[in-house]
Amino acid sequence: MATIDLSQFHQTFFDESREGLDVMEDALLKLENGSDDPELVHAIFRAAHSIKGGAATFGFSDVAAFTHVLESLLDQVRDGRRAADEETVELLLQSVDCMRGMLARSQGGAAVADATSEALRERFAAMLGKPAEKTDAVAAAASRKLPVDGWRIQFRPHPNLLRTGNDPLRMFRELALLGKLVVKQVQVLQEPRPAFAELDPAAAMLGWDLELRGDIQRSHIEAVFDWVEGDCDLEIELLHDRRAQAQAAAPAPAANDAAAHADAGSIRVSIAKVDALINMVGELVITQSMLGDIGEHFSMDRLMQLREGLAQLDRTTRELQESVMRIRMLPIAAVFNRFPRMVRDLERRLGKHVKLELHGESTEVDKTVLEKIGDPLVHLVRNAIDHGLETPEARVAAGKPETGVLRLEARHEGGNVVVEVVDDGAGLNRARIVEKAIERGLVRPGQELSDEEVAELIFQAGFSTNAEATDLSGRGVGMDVVRRNVNDLGGSVGVRSRAGKGSTFTIVLPLTLAIIEGLTTEIGSERYIVPLVSIVESLQLKVQDVRNVAGGGELFHFRDEWLPLVRLYAAFGCADAVTRVEQGIVIVAEAGGRRVGLLVDALVGQQQAVIKSLEAHYQRIEGISGATIASDGSVALIVDVDGVVRVAGRRRAA
Repeated sequence: MATIDLSQFHQTFFDESREGLDVMEDALLKLENGSDDPELVHAIFRAAHSIKGGAATFGFSDVAAFTHVLESLLDQVRDGRRAADEETVELLLQSVDCMRGMLARSQGGAAVADATSEALRERFAAMLGKPAEKTDAVAAAASRKLPVDGWRIQFRPHPNLLRTGNDPLRMFRELALLGKLVVKQVQVLQEPRPAFAELDPAAAMLGWDLELRGDIQRSHIEAVFDWVEGDCDLEIELLHDRRAQAQAAAPAPAANDAAAHADAGSIRVSIAKVDALINMVGELVITQSMLGDIGEHFSMDRLMQLREGLAQLDRTTRELQESVMRIRMLPIAAVFNRFPRMVRDLERRLGKHVKLELHGESTEVDKTVLEKIGDPLVHLVRNAIDHGLETPEARVAAGKPETGVLRLEARHEGGNVVVEVVDDGAGLNRARIVEKAIERGLVRPGQELSDEEVAELIFQAGFSTNAEATDLSGRGVGMDVVRRNVNDLGGSVGVRSRAGKGSTFTIVLPLTLAIIEGLTTEIGSERYIVPLVSIVESLQLKVQDVRNVAGGGELFHFRDEWLPLVRLYAAFGCADAVTRVEQGIVIVAEAGGRRVGLLVDALVGQQQAVIKSLEAHYQRIEGISGATIASDGSVALIVDVDGVVRVAGRRRAA
């Protein structure tokens, strides 16, 4: 009889197990907040039971053994023999975190059980009044009777780790406080190594092999790396395990980096969306059949039928396109659901009381946008709790309730999705921000600044008002990274604040990164598309509206302010373009909180552009975000407004 390869189902098991852990965490937080709904305990038990069954089926015995003990404890809570008190809920939340780590190690092929999981199993067993059975990995270690004299740590940051506001050197300093830290090897992760001129200073390129010697609990080491979970590959193992493997000449299991992360190349699609797509394909087949018949028996008296058929084809194609794009749309709840646990941990750590409100979780955004919006939102939520919301004593003194309110809201506005992070805290500290800006030379002493200009200062690179760096803030890496990440998605971020009332951070993002609405322009013999989301207005200038400034730049007068003028033909090296300002059209565009004017020859019209990446065939071109195929079959490049401003600035400097 043919055997079935169960490994083909492993990815589904890991995906469903992580969803089950999310269900468990959400239900536990509701229990902790005082809910007496008995269905919550049943939901936790069902999720744990499903994970246990799947782990046993696919041979992940350590996961199954851990979940079995957890299930026994949950059974007592479900039957009313044990209260779901604060201690029990806290222990169960720790178990959820532990199981996430065990699943990640299982997926990577590494040893699954560790000191943390065994310590939790022993605590469960003690609560249940029975001895804990050791897993195979722990029993083997015990039989060798090798001393525990430290830990081996393999730390491989992902390229975006620095952009999330984390600092490896700070983490190493914290490790050195636990025991004797030895750097065994430093490895360059990017191969082939880029030339010096091509280095990205914001990208993490080094990995470390460390040894931390001493009698140290694994949980203390994991706590150091808490904030980089998901932004690095981390392996922690006992030093004697490594030596025992060498003595036994048994090769250590190699972790599969590709499998260490959840498969980002698949999404779940509802039956309703699939049915809509099938219906559209059916309509397309009918229209194609009708046009085919007209083509075979064409005569001038059928011209009206031909026009009607082409119009029907156009409608069906657009609806088919919208149906396909809806398949990529996922609810933003997948991102929002991570914050209840984060807020709970932060408020306990900082001694603050925070009420988290989530609105618009069903708002759908493109899968690519969803994957990349998480880090900026994490920064904003951390800052709102750390900087914005006051301590209970300070809030009461200010006449506010001791519990601060933090609201995350998502909604659709036109062709964009808007995400707001709102708090009712103290607002931006205007005096402190201006003082710090003067220290750094960003503004002159005595210079009058509007509220909008003060708010913009916090987005400057390296800007921080904290006098002392902590693991939450004060390192000068944060809001500038938020703006850069949002700009990379073709969006924008802004802030409104009122002293003593709170702050509102607003992120505006395109619904999808695959198709954009754009304005087609001509520059010489070439065509460029400017995204509509960036355009404020277009106008024709007169010669007297333009002023030259020192350094070769130009400014033009627009609605009581002077804006920089960028000649796109110079930025992109276009030949035969209009060079006189009064003969061209200026598009006022906004990017990164700045407005600029883009000089083009003429406006052709508005169109939907299907974005094609250039990086797969060429390389990243600053000022160009991609390309599209125009209706006449020619290639039109899509303008990256923020990149154009940087290119023009370097050209003037040169």
